[in-house]
Amino acid sequence: MSVQAVLLLLLIGLLAGVLSGLIGLGGGIIIVPALIYFMSYNQFQAQGTSLGVLLLPVGILAVINYYNKGFIEVKAVAVISVAFIIGGWLGSKLALQLSQETVKKIFALILIYTAFKMLSWDVFVYKWIKNIF
Repeated sequence: MSVQAVLLLLLIGLLAGVLSGLIGLGGGIIIVPALIYFMSYNQFQAQGTSLGVLLLPVGILAVINYYNKGFIEVKAVAVISVAFIIGGWLGSKLALQLSQETVKKIFALILIYTAFKMLSWDVFVYKWIKNIF
């Protein structure tokens, strides 16, 4: 691996880590697109690499900070983790049966939907569509 590639990967990891600690995101939303556009990974390589990062305890220091301030619901973490394990297995089985283009489009649509919901634009879009039809 070239020095440039290592530096770029370090930058991607740092950005994902900062955003993860700051606003609770970083994995798929930051790492997957960054690996695709800056490292020329294909969709499956980017998703697999992101999962490899997330499944290791990379966020432990951020978790400790939030836990020490009383912002971690341990029971919720346990329940979500069990469901995440099962969901991750099912989702990966499904993704690997689809084309990379299809998976990429699903990924993009989920990002767009999430952005609209977070910005409360979904109400505006709903009203706009309702007026058209």
